[in-house]
Amino acid sequence: MKKLSKIITTLFMVLTLSQTALAAEVPIESAPCNATVESIAITEQLISDELTAVQNGEGYQPAWARANRKIFDAVINEQTNGYGYADIANIARNALIQYRDMYLRPDYYEVQDEAIYSLIADLIADVQIGKDYTEALDEAYTRIYQSIDPSYKPNGEIGIDRIYLDIPAADVVKFSRARKFLLEAIPQTE
Repeated sequence: MKKLSKIITTLFMVLTLSQTALAAEVPIESAPCNATVESIAITEQLISDELTAVQNGEGYQPAWARANRKIFDAVINEQTNGYGYADIANIARNALIQYRDMYLRPDYYEVQDEAIYSLIADLIADVQIGKDYTEALDEAYTRIYQSIDPSYKPNGEIGIDRIYLDIPAADVVKFSRARKFLLEAIPQTE
């Protein structure tokens, strides 16, 4: 009897841990800039099933509908550590959209990973040794635009209506890959 109890307990622990290990995480590059580590963790806890479903091919809208309901209920029941609906919903929506896009265009993401990494490799190394992330990100974005239109010059004037700026069209994947590489390069302190 004692042996059976140990086997059941061990099996239960293994299954619990394996479910947690397989749960999808919010891609850090898809999180809004004002998102905290805690708000991202709360979002993952609430919608990891929906993230996994979208990673495995489910459509965005059904997953978003379920995630939205979970987030709304958690906020109403004060289970989000003070984070509001907009904070959690923006993190969830961005993650679901990115996972859906990655499912639909996996080859494109691979190509962009290689292209963007080679374009900003020196910036990644600079961030690893202490360069400011925001400066590196601005420079990476400028390089992305210049890879499309070599005559692009960033406009430093604040207050100009964006409609008058000459910015080349670029896929958002290029920018999310740059954010991903630069965020991963930030030295982690314990």
